[in-house]
Amino acid sequence: MTKAQRILSHGEVEAVRESFATLQPRVGEASQMFYERLFAIAPELRSLFRDEIEEQGMRFMTALGAILNYIDDPVALTPHLQRLAKGHSAYGIKPEHFRPMGEALIWTMRKSLGDRLSSEAEAAWVRAYDELARRMIELAKE
Repeated sequence: MTKAQRILSHGEVEAVRESFATLQPRVGEASQMFYERLFAIAPELRSLFRDEIEEQGMRFMTALGAILNYIDDPVALTPHLQRLAKGHSAYGIKPEHFRPMGEALIWTMRKSLGDRLSSEAEAAWVRAYDELARRMIELAKE
């Protein structure tokens, strides 16, 4: 991968990282909100998650934080996405499951941060999630 294949602009990276940092004091609550929303909009996904949702939610937020550490470095990001892609595939996550997960993530960010989530930051999250999901779907096929 080259620098031309960056996911976000510098400003978008900052907006996503800052909003995630703002979420940190409420990360436990936000992770539960994410899964509650996900299962409300896609109840068929509930059976794919065998662990306690609180535990799963914290793993999700930890993985998201790790991705954000590398989101501006496509070369360093790829191995992280590859591991996540293979793991998700092994658990039965299919390409069509990424759409409701993205919807649940953006909804969670809106609800958790309220007016502290600017429209620019929300747009950056949408763009980041869409591109990360696209890349994970591709990597799962390799």
